[in-house]
Amino acid sequence: MPRSLSLSRWLLLLAIVLLAGCATIAPPRTDDPLEKYNRKVYKFNDSLDKAIIRPVAVGYRDVTSAPVRKGVTNFFTNIRMPITVVNDLLQARPKQAAQSTGRFVVNLTIGFVGFFDPASQFGIPLDNSDFGITLARWGFPEGDYLMLPLFGPSTGRDIWRIPVDSYFLDPLSYFSSNYHYHGLQYLPQVIYLVNLRARAIDAESFLNSAYDPYVFLRDAYRQQRLYDIYDGNPPDSAIQHMQGLDDKNFDPDELLDQQHKWENSHPGQTNKGSQ
Repeated sequence: MPRSLSLSRWLLLLAIVLLAGCATIAPPRTDDPLEKYNRKVYKFNDSLDKAIIRPVAVGYRDVTSAPVRKGVTNFFTNIRMPITVVNDLLQARPKQAAQSTGRFVVNLTIGFVGFFDPASQFGIPLDNSDFGITLARWGFPEGDYLMLPLFGPSTGRDIWRIPVDSYFLDPLSYFSSNYHYHGLQYLPQVIYLVNLRARAIDAESFLNSAYDPYVFLRDAYRQQRLYDIYDGNPPDSAIQHMQGLDDKNFDPDELLDQQHKWENSHPGQTNKGSQ
């Protein structure tokens, strides 16, 4: 089993619209040279999710309360904070690294191993960073968009966060690699995956209402990564370039017409809530 258990990463992107507030209608991209391959992988991941991952996540939600799931989310957010700390240091951002270290220590101690989040009440901000963001801030190009089996959306640049963050910096991976309990050492990673997938269920209607779910997920991923790189405030030029608005062939009316046609042909899905 992959030590990072990042299959849920692409599933959590369903919640981007709710969590980041940055998803806008983006034009059909012309910079996806691997689209044929990516769509096949997306179909495989989606089939695997519907057959196994989502049913387990739904069952998990049925047997747990919202406060319990919140506590589990707090724990995993905190226990993986070393990934952010190390990457902040690699980005030459000592202030952010010190804040994240303080947040980690506070929640680990008076937050009862991280199940509670007193650090937020103390005004210590939550910062999330990874090696893909580190490379971006040092000027490495994004590269082609990639849909990876099991791991989900990535790019030629972001793919490097899998070995660096997941294998070298993630405490969960360290635990499963150095302790052996007849397979039970992977249990924390399994719980992390299931909890992460369960968080995305409420936002599934956004993907279901998209006229092309693959395009929606691809552009939502790239938008979210752009906002991550610029700490939530990307320059207008970067947004326009990412959305293709500087493309002279972009026709917003044609894009809206495509969306409206899809909505008219799928009336039961545009307002369909999650189950």
